[in-house]
Amino acid sequence: MQVNGVFQGGGVKGIGLVGAVYAAERRGITFRHTAGTSVGAIVAALLAAGYTGEEMRDLMMKTPFTHFLRKGWLHYIYVIGPTIRLLTKKGLYSGDPLEEWIEEALARKGVRTFADLPEHALRVVASDITSGKMLVLPEDIAGYGIDPMKLSVARAVRMSSSLPFFFDPVLLRVRGRAGKSKAVFGAPTYIVDGAILSNYPLWIFDRELKEWPARIPTIGFQLVGSKDPGPRTIRGPITMLQALFSTMSAAHDLRYIERHSRFRTVKIRSDMVHTTDFALSAEKQKELFEAGVQAVDEFFASWTYKGYSDEMDKWLQKARPDLKTKTDGPNGPPAKKA
Repeated sequence: MQVNGVFQGGGVKGIGLVGAVYAAERRGITFRHTAGTSVGAIVAALLAAGYTGEEMRDLMMKTPFTHFLRKGWLHYIYVIGPTIRLLTKKGLYSGDPLEEWIEEALARKGVRTFADLPEHALRVVASDITSGKMLVLPEDIAGYGIDPMKLSVARAVRMSSSLPFFFDPVLLRVRGRAGKSKAVFGAPTYIVDGAILSNYPLWIFDRELKEWPARIPTIGFQLVGSKDPGPRTIRGPITMLQALFSTMSAAHDLRYIERHSRFRTVKIRSDMVHTTDFALSAEKQKELFEAGVQAVDEFFASWTYKGYSDEMDKWLQKARPDLKTKTDGPNGPPAKKA
């Protein structure tokens, strides 16, 4: 069965998403189109490039996440050093190591730009905090004078994963024209983590529905938790911001899932770690991965396309009365309404 997959952000908890992909593929499920925010964008991009769940598991398990927290000389000046970097760079850490890692992983599958992917295979959510708007990449990058098909997939994922104040934001300068030939550039635009505006973009494929029933169902993968993994130790500005972003993500994790989303959401327990626990142990990585496997097995044990279609039909009658109805769906003609 083919599905469109949507993956929530959640920092290092993303290993749970990989476990879910692995379990889904064991059930014969493949992903046609993918979308995601932050670490969900990483998983979505790797899937779109052709990685399997097993390959992603091996890739992430052998990558020390502390590699993404590359320290410069300022980090070693007690208290004031990280503060100076935060004020000058607007982030505690550079996003370069993360972008380089993603770029290398995608290159192994022959992917560099969105032109190297199948059409509409991947959508990535980021936030333009200068203009105060959400970006769905690659298409929305056109508003900055950049050809969407020439946009680096790794750069788009980095934009989506740039936790505010934690990683440096990505700076863009909107291209304009002066006369007929001279290109001019405006003030810098700051792009940061898409989680600010949409950490779980399940709506992306809903907005593209032209008719119903749809042949490809949309399934979301959400990182959730109801327990607190313990108090955080605040020792300085870095640990304070780690706690801040972990708390922000937890608010997303615990938010109420609307009825029209619940029946198509795989909820992956991830309360055993904090979002920014980059020094995650091998045991915790395995626990997160297995949580993703278990969540998928439980979800699809009772899932049917008919049940999905019935629930979507109820919601779409209210939310999308403009939607055209097909004569035939995957399971034959839609049932007549009394």
